[in-house]
Amino acid sequence: MKESQNFSNHAQIVPIYHYGLFSIVLTINALAFIHLFHSIKANDNIEVSTMLVLIGLFLLISLFIYRGFALKSQDRAIRAEENLRYFVLTGKLLSKNLAISQIIALRFASDNEFVHLADRAEKELLTNKQIKQAIQDWKADYYRV
Repeated sequence: MKESQNFSNHAQIVPIYHYGLFSIVLTINALAFIHLFHSIKANDNIEVSTMLVLIGLFLLISLFIYRGFALKSQDRAIRAEENLRYFVLTGKLLSKNLAISQIIALRFASDNEFVHLADRAEKELLTNKQIKQAIQDWKADYYRV
């Protein structure tokens, strides 16, 4: 059974993505640059080596872009969910002054402290870390990675 989620263990790592795929792409880039330097030194196959470097860089940049797309999508879903939760609890929408990082942190707060903490986060300009640390009754979220 999973340990109960809290501030100290809420960050999630997907080993095959965060370590495996990233390591593979870095290795491809390192080997491509080594091949390019040897090709330049030997004045042979420079076009192929350049193409390998460009492919490696494309993979590295793509890794970050695709991760960003997934996180943006999750952020939009979290904003909608927390806005609905705030509306159900108060009859009002969340303040437009709350940053997405604050709303994402608020998703861990139980219903009992969510409204107060949301209002406090807006008034005191709490960071996402400060919001998470202020939560007493942690509501786990195992879906966002």
